[in-house]
Amino acid sequence: MKIIVPMAGRGSRLRPHTLTVPKPLIPIAGKPIVHRLVEDIAGVINQDIEEIAFIIHKDFGDKVAKDLIGIAEKLGAKGKIYYQEEPLGTAHAIMSAKDSMSGPIVVAYADTLFRADFTLDTTADSVIWVKQVDDPSAFGVVQLNDRNEIVDFVEKPKEFVSDLAIIGIYYFKSGETLRSELQYLLDNNIVKGGEYQLTDGLENMKQKGMKFVPGKVDEWMDCGNKNVTVETNSRMLGFLQQDGENMVSGNVQIENSTIVPPCYIGENVVLKNATVGPNVSLGNNTKVEDSTIKNSLVQTNSTIRNANLDNAMIGNHAVFNGKFTSISIGDYSAME
Repeated sequence: MKIIVPMAGRGSRLRPHTLTVPKPLIPIAGKPIVHRLVEDIAGVINQDIEEIAFIIHKDFGDKVAKDLIGIAEKLGAKGKIYYQEEPLGTAHAIMSAKDSMSGPIVVAYADTLFRADFTLDTTADSVIWVKQVDDPSAFGVVQLNDRNEIVDFVEKPKEFVSDLAIIGIYYFKSGETLRSELQYLLDNNIVKGGEYQLTDGLENMKQKGMKFVPGKVDEWMDCGNKNVTVETNSRMLGFLQQDGENMVSGNVQIENSTIVPPCYIGENVVLKNATVGPNVSLGNNTKVEDSTIKNSLVQTNSTIRNANLDNAMIGNHAVFNGKFTSISIGDYSAME
């Protein structure tokens, strides 16, 4: 099994945090979004992962490529890097990794996390991960027949046709078949809104009689902007606590401070006269002094003093000393 992860977008809605770090490498509960994503996929497919192919922009730099290779290797897979030079749509992005499209593959967009307990139907030509939503008009949805097979894809329906939203994770029994269908779109310049769309390839496959089935997830968590990313961090901490995972490092220095779970506390964190939690992630080497923090995400090597933070997101190597509450400051920023 191979996993292909398109992630060349800049994540503009999550600025300033994505000015220095691509969105999929933003940590959620102490681990990059894309790392958690591929771990969760591995748990669902229950197969050995041979390769994880990451599609990035050349501007991301060598360190990002090296970090992604490391994520793949931690899962016992080979990591491979591909580059998408222009944002020409979902089908074009996937085809940037066409050399990895062989055998069974999973395509997963790296701005979402999920929790699921279903068995992957490897007899189907394709499985599309979906989540039941309250307002399907904001999403692409699938329609099912009475055999639980997908019979139609509808983008942002104005009238109700289904409440099963496509979350951006797909299984294909044959990577070669998907590659052929997407190559057809590119060769014949089949575009919508100036972009080559994966759904056009899926529709062609369905018209040829291929079997599509849904994989229904229990939880779907977005990381699109600061508020939803902080919320996703909180929800993930709750899930990890339910799973019994220890999220507080053993070398945290605590002086006259309280940790209210669930929290992720990284290595060499210093807490002095502080209350941290619930729903807080503190990255490695962060110092918190004379502060109260809840429902917030703080990355590595930052210093927080005299703060009362709620729904805050703070980057790496940042310094915050002040009275603001719901803040979002990026790497190497200072508010004193």
